[in-house]
Amino acid sequence: MSKAWMTDQELYLFHEGSNYRSYTMLGAHVANEAGLSGVRFAVWAPNAQRVGIIGDFNNWDGSSHTMEKMSTCGIWGLFIPGLKAGDIYKYEIVTSLGETLHKADPYAFTAELRPKTASKVACMDGYVWQDAKWREAKAKQSAYDQPMNIYEVDLGSWKLGGDRQRLSYRELAPDLAEYAASMGYTHIELLPVAEHPFDGSWGYQATGYYAATSRYGSPEDFMYFVDYCHQKGIGVILDWVPGHFCKDAHGLARFDGTTLYEYADSCRSENRGWGTLNFDLGRPEAMSFLISNAVFWMDVYHIDGLRIDAVANILYLNYGREEGDWAPNCHGGTENLEGIHFLRRLNEAIFASYPQALVIAEDSTAWPLVTHPTSVGGLGFNFKWNMGWMNDMLRYMELEPIHRQHHHKLVTFSFMYAFSENFVLPLSHDEVVHGKRSLLDKMPGDYWQKFANLRAFYAYMMAHPGKKLLFMGGEFGQFIEWQYQDSLDWHLLDYDMHSKLHGYVRDLNHFYLDNPAMWQNDHDWNGFSWIDCADYRQSVLVFKRQGKKANDYMIVVINFTPVVRHGYKIGVPEADYYLEVFNSDNSVFGGTGQGNPGDLKPETVPWQNQPNSLVITLPPLAAVYLKPVVLNEKFIAEG
Repeated sequence: MSKAWMTDQELYLFHEGSNYRSYTMLGAHVANEAGLSGVRFAVWAPNAQRVGIIGDFNNWDGSSHTMEKMSTCGIWGLFIPGLKAGDIYKYEIVTSLGETLHKADPYAFTAELRPKTASKVACMDGYVWQDAKWREAKAKQSAYDQPMNIYEVDLGSWKLGGDRQRLSYRELAPDLAEYAASMGYTHIELLPVAEHPFDGSWGYQATGYYAATSRYGSPEDFMYFVDYCHQKGIGVILDWVPGHFCKDAHGLARFDGTTLYEYADSCRSENRGWGTLNFDLGRPEAMSFLISNAVFWMDVYHIDGLRIDAVANILYLNYGREEGDWAPNCHGGTENLEGIHFLRRLNEAIFASYPQALVIAEDSTAWPLVTHPTSVGGLGFNFKWNMGWMNDMLRYMELEPIHRQHHHKLVTFSFMYAFSENFVLPLSHDEVVHGKRSLLDKMPGDYWQKFANLRAFYAYMMAHPGKKLLFMGGEFGQFIEWQYQDSLDWHLLDYDMHSKLHGYVRDLNHFYLDNPAMWQNDHDWNGFSWIDCADYRQSVLVFKRQGKKANDYMIVVINFTPVVRHGYKIGVPEADYYLEVFNSDNSVFGGTGQGNPGDLKPETVPWQNQPNSLVITLPPLAAVYLKPVVLNEKFIAEG
């Protein structure tokens, strides 16, 4: 068999851990050899006695298509003429102990629909992309000083079709992309789309890392989905799981009868919390596999970014483990040195090819420098989920308002570290499952107060420094927890308060997009300053968000109690007029209609370390945004 498509350099880099496009070398590829069309196969199985290819084309008899060992380090290859895209196959691997395994292709581009488990040959270069304008525009932008408002979605349960059937990628594309754009979102973040056998894993326990799940269609169908999103101005982020994989027999576990992708030491490989196996991040071939996969989604599917799941599981040897169930590193510490090295290499490889990519760490720990460059000792991500803010705020919002005065630090503590990393504020799927209740149901009080609390919470989130993420259903007040097997309760939009909340989130999102002061300086103190963070007795916050222009700023005032506060004095930086430009208590949104109409003239009386003061009405369980009139008039004139 010819080795022309697999150079010595590629082989060397693969076994060294630096072949970041190993998917072009391994797996199944439609090809032409000696004038014959067919499919070339290559697989890494260094400890196998024999490897064959099985499928319908040979009655699942691997002896008729035995692969040739192409390298001393265990890569097997074979070209089979006459095969084509759509043919199904597996590898028949005879282990060193004589056991016969039937394995799916780790590099397969697509697979059979579950519960079937075979891989399928796919041609990946036939789709004609229409997103050139999107990609050109993105290449000129920095994500740091642009708005980022992410809508997190599970494709299988966002909306169902007739007979409660799942929609396909092509059916979802126009509905979801146009909905996200109309609602004021900038990106869609998809729960993992890599092929996985169990729906209840939500995609977080994969078998086919290079295969977009066939639940919703073909690879070209998923390309169409991403393409359509880009044409509507919506970026696409994938949840990606490089830390662990499922144990299903056809998958990566003991792939050639030995531990190839997982650690040989069961103390390190077993992930008991999830019932999975941890990747051996110290094995060069596993590193080539994973980093190539991250690059693959961007190369082939034009994905804009990855949210890296369970980073803590990669960083720490003792994560989720009892004492005595883990061993320290060579320095006696808890850090996974191989995991740290992997994450740095991963980020360096992605940004070398895609400088404008989003690589977001889901890290629940206090590990330092997560979003700092590797050159200064950082991990090299460009964003990190702010799990501390999320946990504190949910705990605070669940309190009855009368008790919030005793827990005021929960709503202010995030500013002790808000600019230590580039943060995303996440209200994700993890917060609305497993008995945690939906966001709306977490809110205390009667029916009206639940909605008012949630509106105030969202307004604080939008004004707080950091990019934003909301899980589907939160925008209209899904009352029950997320259930992956069912659609969101879209019928709730027939009810007045849910419809008004939906409109509120849409208007709040667009207000965010239209006001640079809310996002231009998200990652340093230039974009934020307290006016008053100390009024804990009345549970009121006052602060300023600052854009890059000196006169582009927003005064934010939030009342976390149901008490209307007339005559509330706040400090303001200028003696000019102000306008109330957004009020979460607007009756259009389901509020009481308390507010501050017309021009608001400050007094030249210093207050709260500001040279001027302004007396306003604070609506109950609500936020108001104020702008200086001069700036507002300028925007109107330019618009």
